[in-house]
Amino acid sequence: MRLIDFFDRGVALQPERPCLVGTGVSLSFREVQRRTHRLANRLIASGLKPEAAGAVLSPNDADAFSCILGILRAGGAWMPLNARNAVDDNIAILVDNECRWLFYHSSFAAAAEEIRAKVPTLLGLVCIDRADGRDPGLHAWLADGSDEPCYVPAGPHGVASIWPSGGTTGRSKGVMLTHLNFATMIANFITSMPYREPPVHLVAAPMTHAAGCIAFPLMAMGATTVVIPSADPLLVMESIERHRVTTLFLPPTVIYMMLGHSRAREFDYSSLKHFIYAAAPMSAKKLQEALEVFGPVMAQTFGQAEAPMLCTFLAPEEHLVVGDPVREKRLMSCGRPTVFAQVEIMDDEGRILPPNERGEIVVRGNLVMKGYFKNPKATEEASRFGWHHTGDIGFKDEDGYFYIVDRKRDMIISGGFNIYPSEIEQVIWSHPAVQDCAVIGVPDEKWGEAVKAIVQIKEGGEATVEELAAFCRQRVGGMKTPKSFEIWDQLPRSPVGKVLKRTIRDRYWAGRERNV
Repeated sequence: MRLIDFFDRGVALQPERPCLVGTGVSLSFREVQRRTHRLANRLIASGLKPEAAGAVLSPNDADAFSCILGILRAGGAWMPLNARNAVDDNIAILVDNECRWLFYHSSFAAAAEEIRAKVPTLLGLVCIDRADGRDPGLHAWLADGSDEPCYVPAGPHGVASIWPSGGTTGRSKGVMLTHLNFATMIANFITSMPYREPPVHLVAAPMTHAAGCIAFPLMAMGATTVVIPSADPLLVMESIERHRVTTLFLPPTVIYMMLGHSRAREFDYSSLKHFIYAAAPMSAKKLQEALEVFGPVMAQTFGQAEAPMLCTFLAPEEHLVVGDPVREKRLMSCGRPTVFAQVEIMDDEGRILPPNERGEIVVRGNLVMKGYFKNPKATEEASRFGWHHTGDIGFKDEDGYFYIVDRKRDMIISGGFNIYPSEIEQVIWSHPAVQDCAVIGVPDEKWGEAVKAIVQIKEGGEATVEELAAFCRQRVGGMKTPKSFEIWDQLPRSPVGKVLKRTIRDRYWAGRERNV
């Protein structure tokens, strides 16, 4: 099945049920389906070829989500762009993956002009919420299209999405996900979290990440997808009660903010069936508090762009271990392998390790990507010994539960977003007063990990932490700018002069059960 066929299954099950609900918008499954045909016919007439990339740059928005479905209907490969990225980062993603079409929200009008000038492969741009300069607004653009049924055939190994994933140097790689990859993800989701009645899905976290990804299995079950502008804690809690939400995904940092809100216990959460957390480890203490506030509905998944969303799963009932010292440790686990994924622990020589030995978490099966777009070297590196290498270090216990304890790659996960230190280090190194630096992730109660920069100033140079922060913010944006800076006289080094980043990192993670 093509990815869009799962949406059409939802149409067949619940044609008049609300499909997409947003600010001032409520569209039934039948209405959204009609719009996707119109979108697809316009894209094809404008030159979009099968598997060519079509991107959406927007905050959470119901109309923007319909554009995603339209790209899929046209046979294109959906490319999600992080709205919090610096403009240059998104331009690099669009250039590297040869994007052909862009739908953007008017809040990114200035960025769209830069993109138009610097992405030579683009065939056209459409502004989602209004006309913008030379670009038509979505609704006017669709008015000239046909809503005749559009069918573009695709095999199971055809590319349905090109998902940007950071590289070890910070340069994004395009993860090619096939229709079979998504079908496997959907099968894993539905076998892990079945529903007797159509769910109600709240998209509060960015729809470019897990919150948008899990819309596909839920839509296949006839789910109403409620899209809110942001993961504001109060808005999330109000929306759960107002819309009788059954399912949502949030990174731990937002859950912590909800638990810390003065009104957290005022709302009715009884509709919830699965409150999914992922993207970063969650504090066991906070997890117990979440069970008290939201009920026995917490569910954890582990995955990544290259093996989307559900490599492992920790079910709600597996969270009900408080008071049982033997089983309580499972709250530190990311669960056991899902039905359609093989997960193991591997050493550097390719040997599968027995329980309780630490190594890299590896995955194989139809969930794993086709490869990186036009990057065979990176594809080969990630698939050594016939397994996809996640870059996460962990172990499994005797009962098959997996635990993430460290990260092999030099990456930080802050608030659910992947941040690659080398990119930030390059910026800090470019400051005229800086001799050397190291960017690491340090423990943070709110973000899980916070970006921290340790800087060594040149002899005779001068720079304050405030100046360095402003210097970074201007060049990499607020999300990647370190939350804190420290200036050291000397950075620890190996005998050959290499900065010992692990030594620096250990100073901040000492005494903890896991280093992520």
